[in-house]
Amino acid sequence: MTVAWIGDRGVPVAEAAKHAAGLLVSSLCPVFSLDTDVHGTRAAIALAQRTGAAYDQLGGAAVARETAQYTDKGGMFIAPGEVRRRADVVVIAGELPAAHYDLIAELANTAPDLDGGTGRREFFLIGADTPAPGNIKATRLACDGGLEATLAALRAQCAGRKTARDVDNFGSFAEALAGAKFPVFTFCGQSLGALGLEMVQGLIADINRKHRASALHLPASENGWGSVQASTWTSGFPLRTGLARGYAEFDPWRFDVARMIAEGEADLHLVVSADAGQVFAHEGLALVALARTDKPVAGAAVTIAIGEPGIDHDAVVYSSRIGTLAAVEAKSPSELPSGAAVLRQIAEHLPHEEALPC
Repeated sequence: MTVAWIGDRGVPVAEAAKHAAGLLVSSLCPVFSLDTDVHGTRAAIALAQRTGAAYDQLGGAAVARETAQYTDKGGMFIAPGEVRRRADVVVIAGELPAAHYDLIAELANTAPDLDGGTGRREFFLIGADTPAPGNIKATRLACDGGLEATLAALRAQCAGRKTARDVDNFGSFAEALAGAKFPVFTFCGQSLGALGLEMVQGLIADINRKHRASALHLPASENGWGSVQASTWTSGFPLRTGLARGYAEFDPWRFDVARMIAEGEADLHLVVSADAGQVFAHEGLALVALARTDKPVAGAAVTIAIGEPGIDHDAVVYSSRIGTLAAVEAKSPSELPSGAAVLRQIAEHLPHEEALPC
């Protein structure tokens, strides 16, 4: 079975890796888009250091907003295990990715045991269009103007201020909040903008003046959040970091890879993603695609088939169910190489002899 291509021509993986390395050497501004596990991220960063590339999450706008919540503003956050045991009111602020529905369903089907004796858990949804994850029973909080307008009105009403629009079912929410031992707000950068994320933390801060409350971060991409953590301990900075000057520079605008491509700053795009449907060629930009595919990616200079972390090969990934990194075994082991293995093979063909870290 062919697993590597130069253009549309099938070749051995070693030949494709050598050609990709040659493209990287000749590139003046390479950029990497990642949607991979921790090992893949570390290998990509090591390759970026050797080639002076900038790297970002593939489709990483939501992950960048979540990162900014931590780096720019800060807030109060709690681990999923604490939510299971303590939270008697759970407020879902905006739509969550389907990957988190099982966790929300688990919370709905269990009762907290460290909540002071209520033995129940009540759910609220913020936003008229916010779906109930797993069809849980929840009271909807909404007003005209959209999700962030609802958050603003909700915070104002909780503080006793007048609002132009009243939030539906605010009385039920205020009553639940008054009797709650530990309310928790879930948030995700997929549905909330920077202002919405800040508003959630502002509401939590207001509540904490009299009672306890916290936030459960359910990331827009678990791979993305794992890469944020791996990048931070590897380079000192999260995603949207550049290494063109020989050292790491973090700038969430300057090293936004999607912006760099759109504005013609990059001349080579390396993508690591098990989902070939996310990988696209751009006119005038050489593409090196590492994806789970059985055919070359349209328009790619080099395509190398890789396995999916946790499916084709063992992996270390971020898990929202435990709030940290987890080692996962391959569900259906295959002979496809991991993204990390292919990236290291590309690095072996670069001029310098130093080895990449394991």
